[in-house]
Amino acid sequence: MKNQAYRMAMLYDFYGDLLTPRQKEFYDLYYNDDLSLAEIAENYDITRQGVRDTIVRAEKTLEEIEEKTGLIQRYHRTRATAASLRDLCGQIQALNQAKLANQELDALCTRLGEAIDDLERE
Repeated sequence: MKNQAYRMAMLYDFYGDLLTPRQKEFYDLYYNDDLSLAEIAENYDITRQGVRDTIVRAEKTLEEIEEKTGLIQRYHRTRATAASLRDLCGQIQALNQAKLANQELDALCTRLGEAIDDLERE
């Protein structure tokens, strides 16, 4: 369940602006504010089934967009690669400090770390 909630939150963060205003509102109330279908239905004076249908359509739309664009998958791959690069940079710096004490190599690792930071901010 936690994994599904995380996936729905990621989908909404990436693609939520592509939903209709009503889909966005119901989706947000259901997933982010943790309101039940019945509570949303009561607040908007519609049926519980109507709320469910709207949320299901929103989920389907978000899933279809991710299938077509793959932005979330690319985001996770980029984060994993950045973490690997950061780890390798740390190993190079440790090796440099232990054996070479080369200031130029240390400066290059610092610049590489800054480039990784930039990559992660995007």
